Amino acid sequence: MSTAVIGKGLEGIVAANSGICWIDGEAGVLAYRGIDIHELAVHSTFEETTYLLWNGRLPNQLALREFQSQLALSRELDQRIIDMLRTFPSSASPMEVLRTAVSALSFYDADEKDNSHDANVRKSYNLTSQIAMIVAIYDRLRKGLEVIPPDRSLSHAANFLWMLTGVKPSETATRTLDIALILHADHELNASTFAARVIAATLSDIHSAVTGAIGALKGPLHGGANEAVMRMLLAIDKAGADPAEYVKNMLAAKQKVSGFGHRVYKTEDPRATHLRSMSEQLGKDAGQSKWFEMSRAIELYIKAEKKLNANVDFYSASTYAMLGIDIDLYTPIFAISRIAGWAAHVIEQLDDNRLIRPRAEYIGPTYPSHWVPMAERA
Repeated sequence: MSTAVIGKGLEGIVAANSGICWIDGEAGVLAYRGIDIHELAVHSTFEETTYLLWNGRLPNQLALREFQSQLALSRELDQRIIDMLRTFPSSASPMEVLRTAVSALSFYDADEKDNSHDANVRKSYNLTSQIAMIVAIYDRLRKGLEVIPPDRSLSHAANFLWMLTGVKPSETATRTLDIALILHADHELNASTFAARVIAATLSDIHSAVTGAIGALKGPLHGGANEAVMRMLLAIDKAGADPAEYVKNMLAAKQKVSGFGHRVYKTEDPRATHLRSMSEQLGKDAGQSKWFEMSRAIELYIKAEKKLNANVDFYSASTYAMLGIDIDLYTPIFAISRIAGWAAHVIEQLDDNRLIRPRAEYIGPTYPSHWVPMAERA
């Protein structure tokens, strides 16, 4: 037997060198390419942040315009993908649809078999634009609404809201979603990003890597937690219950309260700081602070009783609710953002690739064990 130190769930294990994202869980720091997430949330845009993740530096004015233009020009889906979306049952979850549709995108990508750096960058533009389009188009199709064509004059966030609702979004709604996309764009070797890098390391294609990442994100322990938060808030509201008392009873019944604690952060998740503020401001602007006030009461109770901090999922729920977004679109919106990070990691992995092949600590029967004839088995 080896004497290797085992971190269950690979906790504490360093699995790759990366220059994309830095996290200091003890200090509550998240930085993309060395720039603190708080600076990016205040000053940047999703497009600029995506450029930073893919290129390792902030763009100058010309480079940013070119990047925005290329991303806008990539807002195009082969009609056969849209026709395929029409065949899916309206009962299918948007994450299931997104996972399947992204896999099918490779059929119609001219660079599908080219794994070079430049080809993967081109495919990343396409995937970033197409994932947002797929989510918006399927939501309209399942509701019996017409498909809204993209508007290439709009930002990434604004175009998604336009294609989703058919209404040009307000500056407040656009900026709110834009900040949310920045906050979710990357988070080092989380489950979905690690899945993408493992797949890319086999020299499979980027569509396969992103499809695998979406499959990982679909799980309630990763991307689905914000949906669980909103369903909890709805249940509290329907019951007319006191939020703190409700979660107290949940804890007494050994039920999980989603949106608290984090594998990495020992202090407040820095992304939650901005989402809390946005949730509060949206509530004030709309004269409807119910979801924020309920969330805040729960947060204070959990902090006092369990010493757990809210994570990125907790306030993203009430923020998206105030934007009028359906609950089962919360995780797909996570994917609309995280494709920026997934693409950056796939590109980085393939620029200096080695097959990812960890070992397992064997805990089975002692070697050598032997085959036993049937008549002698207990």
